[in-house]
Amino acid sequence: MPAEGKSDMDRIGLFSEMGYVTIGDKYVSHYMRPFNEAASKNRQMLPGGTKTLSALQAGYFEPQFVRIFDGEAYSNPVQLRRRYRLAESKKNLGKAFLPSNGDKLPCGLGSYYGTIGGSYAYFSPQLKAKERYIPPGKNFYTNPGKKGTGYGYANLTIGEQYPHEPDGYEEERINAKKAQEEHKRLVKGGPFKLNLYPQEYFDMNPYFNDKPLPPVKKPPPEKPIVPPFKPSSPAKKSGGMKGGTFDPYPSHSADPYVIKKSKAVTTNKERQIFHPPPGPKSRPVTSIITLNVTR
Repeated sequence: MPAEGKSDMDRIGLFSEMGYVTIGDKYVSHYMRPFNEAASKNRQMLPGGTKTLSALQAGYFEPQFVRIFDGEAYSNPVQLRRRYRLAESKKNLGKAFLPSNGDKLPCGLGSYYGTIGGSYAYFSPQLKAKERYIPPGKNFYTNPGKKGTGYGYANLTIGEQYPHEPDGYEEERINAKKAQEEHKRLVKGGPFKLNLYPQEYFDMNPYFNDKPLPPVKKPPPEKPIVPPFKPSSPAKKSGGMKGGTFDPYPSHSADPYVIKKSKAVTTNKERQIFHPPPGPKSRPVTSIITLNVTR
């Protein structure tokens, strides 16, 4: 065991403790940290800068102007266009086509100026000749209809007037009562009753009894209830709060001091305390993010 502290095996479960690589390194703040530190250190590649467009050869990649076709013939585009027009004009069979005059605009509403055929008689606004109107003859003269709706007025219908018949008060109820009396008169006896109707018990009322009930028994007189026993109030407590005890103060009993025996500690032959072996310990593992970070 080492002189001070625990061994590496007891602390993290390794035979030797891993070295600390980052001891003594300077702290680098992540705030406003450049993306590429190497681009801001030492000498960098310096290009020649942009060149403006000019007639000089300095603005091109080649030292001299290189033609696409070396030794080609000169061509005049104006002369070529003229030759093409002459060749196309020889294909015409006659003179050049001249369009007719433009459309003629109408002059006022209803004018036929500029039309092909002129006016048509069918579209003339003149009215046709009509025959003389002869009104139809008059209808037959009849006696005018009588005024009124028929309710409350006499002699307004086609036929004869209906005679008046009296209508008795509660005529329907009186007729029904007479029919019921006539029915009772025709009935010979009461309704027919069958004695073989199934019954649940021997009689319709199983608790029915023909014997008279005995006289009602009078209940015995109730005895008066004796009031419960109530003890008297306890005696007054004496001064000094003795708690209602018989003695003025509880007597003291002798209690000798006894030293507790200590339990024997289990030791081995070398008089050392036995400690059970520790279980398996976890090994420090570097995370994937830390492995991918470049110092």
